[in-house]
Amino acid sequence: MKKIKILTIILLIILITMVAFWGIYTQVQNRMENQVRDYSYAMDLAGSRVVRLIVSDDSETVVKDSEGNVVEDSENLTDDEITANGYTKEETPYNSDDVKTVDNYRKSKEIIEKRFNELGISNYITRLDEETGDIIVEITENDDTDSIVSNLATTGKFEIVDSQTQEVLMDNSDIKLANVMYGADSSSATSSGTMVYLNIEFTKEGTSKLEEISTNYTATTEDTNTTSEDTNTTDENATTDETNTTNETSSEDATSDDTSSDDTTEKTITMKIDGEEIMTTSFDEPIRTGRLQLSIGYSTTDADTLNGYINQASNMAVVLDTGNMPVRYEVDTNEFIESDITQNQLQIASYIMLGIVGLALIVLIIRYRTLGLLGAFSYVGLMSILLLIIRYANVVLSMEGIFGIAIVLILNYIFVNKFLNKLKDNRKDLSKEEVIKANKETYKEFFIRIIPVIIMVIAFSFVQWTPISSFGMVMIWGIALIAAYNVIFTNNLLKLKAKKISI
Repeated sequence: MKKIKILTIILLIILITMVAFWGIYTQVQNRMENQVRDYSYAMDLAGSRVVRLIVSDDSETVVKDSEGNVVEDSENLTDDEITANGYTKEETPYNSDDVKTVDNYRKSKEIIEKRFNELGISNYITRLDEETGDIIVEITENDDTDSIVSNLATTGKFEIVDSQTQEVLMDNSDIKLANVMYGADSSSATSSGTMVYLNIEFTKEGTSKLEEISTNYTATTEDTNTTSEDTNTTDENATTDETNTTNETSSEDATSDDTSSDDTTEKTITMKIDGEEIMTTSFDEPIRTGRLQLSIGYSTTDADTLNGYINQASNMAVVLDTGNMPVRYEVDTNEFIESDITQNQLQIASYIMLGIVGLALIVLIIRYRTLGLLGAFSYVGLMSILLLIIRYANVVLSMEGIFGIAIVLILNYIFVNKFLNKLKDNRKDLSKEEVIKANKETYKEFFIRIIPVIIMVIAFSFVQWTPISSFGMVMIWGIALIAAYNVIFTNNLLKLKAKKISI
């Protein structure tokens, strides 16, 4: 039974190692894809996207009346109609001279950084030229980079306007927060798909505005019944709800032909971001919750499609939640800068590290024989789990992070060596009690000595600079894994074999 348990643990370690180093491949359409998540590399390893944002010189065409007031509903006016009404056209720059200030440049840079932080992007660099207002952004190159870059120059000006008059009904000042929500599609009893929603919550004043707007901007239907011979009396107690008004007519002995007509009028609002129409809609009923939930895309069960909708909604939510930039920018240059460290060099460094680990484990086996072999198996398992944790804990790997992996492996080797050395010093016929005692003593000696290291790496993990935080996060996960893994695997392996070991 003990042999079966030992063999089971060893096979489990081998399986984890295969997953960590080779992955799990499944067929997707006509190709095989690795289902194990890849590493997230920092700019020094993955390369970076460098984007220069310049202050926009673009202008917008504004139509004004004879008194100099802006004509709101002027988009569909022809030049002849503008002249006939005595209107004039003016080209107004988006960034007037009073907008181009150092304070506004700094605020725009801060908003860009806030957007990165809300998107969970920590590996970025921003630089501001306070004379020109140009902002240079450097971020890690990955699958999401294009989407992020496409939203960099978004000012974030939010408006809800009357679709007919273009009167601004709500703006950024009314927004309290914006986020993404998703859940099962409740519109169909047979649908099992997921819907993604952009959830916008408004301030107290914004909530009042939204309730008023959702009450006024509804579809109203009026029904009128007439008879050719008899005049029907209108029911004085006609029912009225918040979205429709219905006039009911009654006649006990109506003998003539009836003629009915439905007149439907609909007032709609248009939602805009940076002047671009997002949607045009009306309301079925008043909204009193102060929340507006807008569906993004359609119900789907496809993971890639769903992630696309979530990313789209997340970008919109972040833009709305961080406010609009006081300066309008445009992308001037967008280029990829390769890392100085090539993939080939990274692979060579990995092979060298694995070679050193292999030699160290051989020394362990030669010195402690069967105990050393079990300790070596356990050591490989910890290394494999650490590599998986780094991937799934979204740790950004920089060169400093790789150095952190090396230190964790050294610390674990010291721990295992101490543990085995205590067992070797005991008599040849080891017992489970002696293994437990040696394990407790090793834990006590080892972790007391590295307390300063633990405090240091915890502090490093909160640093916003990626090289330092990468090192700190790798070390925190590594030390936690040494503490948990060795008591579960290494300790149990040696306890199972204890009474049959001869040293």
